[in-house]
Amino acid sequence: MADSGSELGELDFEQVTPEKFAQLVKRTPAKEITALMRGELRARVLSEVFSRMERQFRPENAGSLNAVIRWEVTGESTATWETSIADGTCTAREGAHAANPRVTLTMGDADFLKLVSGNGSPVTMFMTRKVRIAGDIGVASGLTRLFDIPKG
Repeated sequence: MADSGSELGELDFEQVTPEKFAQLVKRTPAKEITALMRGELRARVLSEVFSRMERQFRPENAGSLNAVIRWEVTGESTATWETSIADGTCTAREGAHAANPRVTLTMGDADFLKLVSGNGSPVTMFMTRKVRIAGDIGVASGLTRLFDIPKG
């Protein structure tokens, strides 16, 4: 059987469920994730994760929230994405578009994948400085309930 790192690197995102992705992230050591997150694969992984955020959004938990969340994923370079939550919808797009996002979350590649796959405790990651938060900490603390995140 292939090791988890090579499985992650060869992943066909069209076919993998969020639960399977969470299992692969859980089995793959952070050093391997960091090594894999380079070039085209990194761009493909980030693009897929953010497009799935739109589909896994739980509008019933958002209430009247209107916010832009900026994600800065550091690694070989900083990839910036924004998710906009407004009127019961979530849209994601690459780049920094909002002049003043409500909150900015900054973390490395491996920590980002652990967070969005349900394999990392947001509170612990914040307390250990694996995730840095600038802006509205209240919005940041409520993000996990806004998305259908697999239980890693």
